[in-house]
Amino acid sequence: MLRLMKGERMTTITRRKAFALLAVTAGGGTFLTAELFSKTRTAAAAQPLITGAGVCSIMPETTEGPFYFDPKLERSDIAEGVPGLPLRVRLQVVDASCEPIPGARVDIWHCDAEGAYSGYPRQPGRRDTTGESFLRGTQFADEQGIATFSTIYPGWYPGRTPHIHFKAFPNERSVLTGQMFFPDEFSRSVYTEIAPYNSRALQAATFNDRDGIARRAGSSALAETERTGGTAEAALVIAVAG
Repeated sequence: MLRLMKGERMTTITRRKAFALLAVTAGGGTFLTAELFSKTRTAAAAQPLITGAGVCSIMPETTEGPFYFDPKLERSDIAEGVPGLPLRVRLQVVDASCEPIPGARVDIWHCDAEGAYSGYPRQPGRRDTTGESFLRGTQFADEQGIATFSTIYPGWYPGRTPHIHFKAFPNERSVLTGQMFFPDEFSRSVYTEIAPYNSRALQAATFNDRDGIARRAGSSALAETERTGGTAEAALVIAVAG
């Protein structure tokens, strides 16, 4: 038996139902936990990934934003020693039929705990991060379509809710640009309890309900999150047109 967690509600499900849920995930906003993602590799050998499931809805595209560049760094650990809550991110790329896309390229990038991105001048606190590449990287999906990154929980900057940018390339001709968001209560707990996030007053912070990009993306872009001790995990299924 496996457990699927959404927010703080847990439901016990069979392994067969877990794989059926994967198709619902990309279209209906129910996401696999990182724990469940870790089970798929062994379970998939015994039965199909999307047993009994319907079709997937395509992940909505969101704005790329001004901070993308490709540092040409194929790596799973993108933190570069930047302080913050260690976060393992798992992104599973599937097609419109919910079949995994092995070898899909996934780029991610996000700001640090102070709200600054690498590689650009005029960052928060008058920082110039030109020439730096922290919190950026590329991975290629495994046989289950999963790309895994080790990073830190993203910080915030005025006007935007916490998020991680991604680009998913199912092949050399296609790309889906999106953003992964987090439950507000999860972000608030990180920002009030953990250094260096808690050095900033939350009165100036924006959360999902006031972020137009997050509202347009909807529940399909909301990551499943879990925090255990001094680490956290986030998982999201990305359904692409191909």
